[in-house]
Amino acid sequence: MIPVPTNTRVWLAAGVTDMRKGFAGLSAQAEKVLKAAPYCSHLFVFRGRRGDLIKLTWFEGQGACLFSQRLEKRRFVWPATKDGKLCLTPAQLSMLLEGLDWRTPQWTWRPLTTG
Repeated sequence: MIPVPTNTRVWLAAGVTDMRKGFAGLSAQAEKVLKAAPYCSHLFVFRGRRGDLIKLTWFEGQGACLFSQRLEKRRFVWPATKDGKLCLTPAQLSMLLEGLDWRTPQWTWRPLTTG
């Protein structure tokens, strides 16, 4: 997991992104499509057409970071809208990176009685 500081906002770019893009292309997309400053220490998440690859860009103060992750057997859960952006919490980002459904997390265990 990426050690995201507490004041960092995580923005999910709805829709499909060309995964051939690198730093410059994804930063330009964050600026034009998401209407956000790409070097403002926010984390931007983009997904490819097949849904098995995501890229994250993050300017952490000293330089820009580009992370990518591919799932071998599943697809990343993504919002159904074609354009726009969505703000995630760091916990939702963690679930997204593990391939879990971050929109409706399910508790795995609940106590039956107290004491």
